Amino acid sequence: MPFRAITPIATPRLTLRPVAAADLEDLLEINGDPEVTRFLPYSTWQSVDDGAAWLARMEALAATGTGRQLVLVRNADTKVVGTLLLFRYDEGSGRIELGYVLGRSHWGQGLMREAIGAACAHAFGALKLRRIEAEVNPANVASNQLLLGAGFVLEGTLRKRWVDKGTAYDTNIYGYLADDWRSRADRR
Repeated sequence: MPFRAITPIATPRLTLRPVAAADLEDLLEINGDPEVTRFLPYSTWQSVDDGAAWLARMEALAATGTGRQLVLVRNADTKVVGTLLLFRYDEGSGRIELGYVLGRSHWGQGLMREAIGAACAHAFGALKLRRIEAEVNPANVASNQLLLGAGFVLEGTLRKRWVDKGTAYDTNIYGYLADDWRSRADRR
């Protein structure tokens, strides 16, 4: 069975919902910032056309049933401040991978941690997944700290795993199990 559509997920400050073409202007502001895209596997957007090409890839991913691209909408003013991707869905293993991006002006406010917490709760609860994985460049200190704070466990480092923007880099592999999430929820 393909990865099913995700209905909006509400948090105190955000709503996570499927991406739409109307979001591209806000997303250009985010993905047009080289500091934001520094660790991403795609180039900094130069125009809305770059965003349209990205959106077509995200729509194709959803059409294959292997992933869903969500946007983080700030509840106070409906501005899109980031994205969260659930992808490489493997039904037989009950697993999925996680990727995310947050606009630089929103760093350090706990918004992505709030979004990841809500997405994990949805994945382990409503979607009944067993495992969520994430890969992060060790040089991306903030992202590594974010995952650890959200409950992910560093499971290892793969040396020179990816080549991006002409450079081979290591990748930290993180995992979060439904059992870990339930134990963490019980402690709260």
